[in-house]
Amino acid sequence: MKRVLYTGFFLVAFCSGLKAQYILREADEAFGQFKYVKAAQLYERAYSKKKTLYAAGRAADCHRLTNNYREAQAWYAIASGRGATPIHILQHAQSLQQNARYPEAQLEYQRYAAADNGVTEKQLKRWTLSCDSAMLWMQSPANIRVTNLASLNSPQSDWAPVPFAGGIAFASDRSGETRINENGNALLRFDRGQSPDTRRYAWTGNEYLNLLFKSSTDSSIRVFPLQADTRYHVGPASFTADGKEIFFARTKVQGNGSGAMNTVHVAIFSSKKDDAGNWSSPVAFFFNKADAYSVGDPFISADGQQLYFSSNMPGGKGGADIYTCRRQADGSWSAPENLAHVNTDGDERTPAVVNGWLYFASNGHIGMGGLDIFYVSANGGTPVNMRYPVNSPQDDFAFSLDASGQLAYLSSNREGGIGSDDVYRVAYITPPTYTLQGIASGTGKAPLPDANISLLQSGTIIARTRTDATGKFELKLNTGEPYQVAIQKDGFKSDTIDIAPKRDTTVAIIKNEFNIGELEVGKTIALTNIYFDYNKADIRADAKPELDKLVRLLKTHPAMSIELGTHTDSRGNDAYNEKLSQRRAESVVAYLVKSGIADERLKARGYGESQLLNSCANGVVCSEAEHQLNRRTEFKITGL
Repeated sequence: MKRVLYTGFFLVAFCSGLKAQYILREADEAFGQFKYVKAAQLYERAYSKKKTLYAAGRAADCHRLTNNYREAQAWYAIASGRGATPIHILQHAQSLQQNARYPEAQLEYQRYAAADNGVTEKQLKRWTLSCDSAMLWMQSPANIRVTNLASLNSPQSDWAPVPFAGGIAFASDRSGETRINENGNALLRFDRGQSPDTRRYAWTGNEYLNLLFKSSTDSSIRVFPLQADTRYHVGPASFTADGKEIFFARTKVQGNGSGAMNTVHVAIFSSKKDDAGNWSSPVAFFFNKADAYSVGDPFISADGQQLYFSSNMPGGKGGADIYTCRRQADGSWSAPENLAHVNTDGDERTPAVVNGWLYFASNGHIGMGGLDIFYVSANGGTPVNMRYPVNSPQDDFAFSLDASGQLAYLSSNREGGIGSDDVYRVAYITPPTYTLQGIASGTGKAPLPDANISLLQSGTIIARTRTDATGKFELKLNTGEPYQVAIQKDGFKSDTIDIAPKRDTTVAIIKNEFNIGELEVGKTIALTNIYFDYNKADIRADAKPELDKLVRLLKTHPAMSIELGTHTDSRGNDAYNEKLSQRRAESVVAYLVKSGIADERLKARGYGESQLLNSCANGVVCSEAEHQLNRRTEFKITGL
């Protein structure tokens, strides 16, 4: 969500072609309207019917533009294998970096540099150093704990937390929040009688950003009582130290009378609180120009005299730059000053100044991938990357502290979160550690080199490494805390194991061996722990973790299609068993579709008792364990 604020609203007629030959045309129309979530689904459908570079590349573009890095990387890989253009090679490299696949990203950056004569040695060096630095930082994380604030976050985008009145104000596009004083009189009307959807932002498929508030005295989250005078984006925001003035970003559609498509950029507004606690009508920042460029991410100094913001106004160093203005004696603002020592040809976002330090996010300095958080003296100097785990391979931004500099927050769409962007707490730690040594092997227990190893805690990735040429890896773990270790490599099944180091030993080596099978068309793979109640086809709770692994596998390999088969034992009527197994297979497929897997990639097949694994056929006396062997759920790879 935080990236797309620099693009406004576009509206054109939508042709809902239903026939197969119009899927690509329908996808292009959705793409042209910036409806990237919808367009991605259509391009994937088009690719499933005819495997073209165009459909794969556009599907990848849609996922990149909605910050779905895993899907973007997978589709750019498909496009790369079909004669990708130089720009797709670059985007593939970037998506590999954003998925912590740094050695592969370096190779793709080198491939891009060879394909595009315009790439400078400085650019290639920055990309290479970024990958090298990220690998080093992830292997030796700083003694900092980054914790997901689950009580604050939602399945949508939640970001830019700032302390206010003992609680937290933040921006969110979660569903069901009613705006204060909605005003629908300024909607942009087009010659076809259409207007922007006031409930849902087409780019993300979610609702528009709203400013919310969570008090420290209770668990409720409510809409911040601000008279923003718009039905569109509101947030993020910043407050003066006395809490009497707020600066916030906003979009509002204005008609131009031409009937043409229009672009609405972000603008900054301010409001003051009166003695009764009511906020005044919004006042526009003097340097807004919503029909030409964006001015957003406001941060007001504690005394209210200096405003920092991010803008893509003309004259900058590239992308979005950070600027500052000072309030004059008459209440006006000085001309924007470009903070050249922090800005790059990339994007600089979400500035915040606390205790003489400027914190900001950037994708133009040496970093881990996406936006990284940096700090620098407010008076100048060289920006310093806050490293891992403050930063991740994905987007990390909107770093904030309270006035004492003790309580820290950040926003991130890193893996393991609850929504697309989540709010995290940041705290320093000094724990004793264990050393975890592991071995990864593939088919036939052959060593599996260059596989991705992730260390997770409560679903959040806290460290990464890769296996060496012999399949070995090593990670540091904090004493006495539960972890999960996950392994992933293209062309192989993924696997996850639980680790629980004991508290009574300060140094230990825990050896665990992964054994993940290679993926190939026609291969049948059993799913363990998929059980059904007697005579029922409902998915039980204890089956969901295993099915979620299958969901992750299918999302990692977006071109993979499977047949999902279920089997019964021989007891009972043959025809009934076949129908029961078909219902069970369809229940599993429905679970996968609900989890985001396209139904075109899935086929349900109930085999009943037709494929027994032992001699326990009709009339044969067998033990319960022997019958259980035949009651199984499998999937067969039908396409890659």
